[in-house]
Amino acid sequence: MKKYSIISISAILAISAFTSCKKSFLDEKPYSSYTPLTLSDSLGVEASEIGLYNLTTGTLTYSSAQGWPSVWQVGTDVANATAQQQGIEVPYYDYNQLGSNDGAASFIWQRNYSLINNTNAIISVTSNSANTKLGPVGKRQAEAEAKFFRAYAYNSLATLFGRVPIITQPLTTPKLDFTRASLDEVNTLIVNDLTYSITNLADLNAGTGRTNTQGRPVSRANKYMAMQLLAEAYLRMGKNDLAEAQAQAVINSGKFSLIRNRYGVRATGAGDYYSDMFVYGNQRRWQGNSEAIWVLEQENPSTVVGGNVDAAQQRRVWTPAYYAIPGMLPVDSLGGRGIGRLRLSNWVLYRLYQSGDIRNSQYSIRRRYYYNDPAFPALLGKQVPFSGADTLFRICPATTKWGAFDPNDTFGYAMIKDFIMMRLGETYLLLAEAQIKQGKTAEAANTINVLRTRANAPQVTAAQMNLDFLLDERARELIGEENRRMTLMRTGTLVDRALRLNSNDAARPIAGLTSKNLLLPIPLSEIQLNKDAVLEQNPGY
Repeated sequence: MKKYSIISISAILAISAFTSCKKSFLDEKPYSSYTPLTLSDSLGVEASEIGLYNLTTGTLTYSSAQGWPSVWQVGTDVANATAQQQGIEVPYYDYNQLGSNDGAASFIWQRNYSLINNTNAIISVTSNSANTKLGPVGKRQAEAEAKFFRAYAYNSLATLFGRVPIITQPLTTPKLDFTRASLDEVNTLIVNDLTYSITNLADLNAGTGRTNTQGRPVSRANKYMAMQLLAEAYLRMGKNDLAEAQAQAVINSGKFSLIRNRYGVRATGAGDYYSDMFVYGNQRRWQGNSEAIWVLEQENPSTVVGGNVDAAQQRRVWTPAYYAIPGMLPVDSLGGRGIGRLRLSNWVLYRLYQSGDIRNSQYSIRRRYYYNDPAFPALLGKQVPFSGADTLFRICPATTKWGAFDPNDTFGYAMIKDFIMMRLGETYLLLAEAQIKQGKTAEAANTINVLRTRANAPQVTAAQMNLDFLLDERARELIGEENRRMTLMRTGTLVDRALRLNSNDAARPIAGLTSKNLLLPIPLSEIQLNKDAVLEQNPGY
């Protein structure tokens, strides 16, 4: 065995010696390429920037755990899990099970740090003065786009975990000595990144010439996205006057306006102007959505190869499993095939809206269903009764915002629909929150009344203005859109509102919710791998 081994090694060394002088034989010399060859040139940077959108969208469309969208809604004031729960969301209403091994907390930690590392790679190139392959304007715009996404990731981490490690250089080798920075340090990085982005990002992509395969303008980062994110971050930091200034700047820019009239692909069909915003084909600015500030776009992969990321589960989570009722077929008018993994809380369905509020119309919250399968002629056209377990996940009131139907996929596994990440309706709510927190109740009432006028809802007064009312109004305006858990964690109101408004009237009631759940657990795997320093756990976990 030893002799064989020596001969083998000798042979390998001989071959290596023979080929070492022929290294050029292995050199690749591509004469053309569909991909950028380096990150340092404009093609490489552009591809890397597009990757930031892909990664962000992929976080929203994560499908390996199909209950992922429920994590951010159940166990709050607005929604409950149903018998169709998938698993990942269970610790987010039964908080007794939420611990350091939690899959959702680990996933969001990993995804945000992946986004941060990718942005750092871009920033290291664009901030390098020795790099002459990019012009000064291109460098600033690319760096501003990357810094927006880095701030977006750090703001999410700070909201969910509190103090977190700061990384501002790309990691190319293992690092095992992370420590948690102070929240002030994290906040300073967020403010600096967004301030740079506001100064250097395009004004709604003016002059960029970026188009998709259909020749339509693409939705890329603009300065108003950075302003809106900075307003939200300032509110979390308690810098309410600065938050007010950022929100006012977006509103006063004149670039956006609230939707007040029918428009787009179903302008003459059933519906109303508020619900028109959430119809696929109406969500982007060029499609008529003047309220849109940031939209993550998806295309149908049957017509655009690679047009979507993963397999978004939002429709299956939010839309009831009406297809399981004999006499019912999945159709476009009912939002396609859902599973009903969550159900809106009784507080939302029966106590939140006042009469006439357009945000509670039949086109935004569906409350009645009618048999539609011609194979059941005796039932066709009759209303489906609300009875038994059906009222929990099969036939139950539900938001229509995620309804979508692809005739090429009637089973409805994936949802092909855009994600409206920021819109002007929320800007008004951020402004009102900043005003309330400064005691400017009359101004806050005026701000909220802009939205209530659009919604045909009764006007409110200064005496009604407090944080609790503001969070009610966010639910009215943004139900199904906002990450409700993050909003309640940011405002420190998760425990009070979930237990007060949504604790006893669900098939799977909230249990074990305490103040420690205002932060998520630092993933145990991160703590254990970090062998050369102490990565502290959040209190109570």
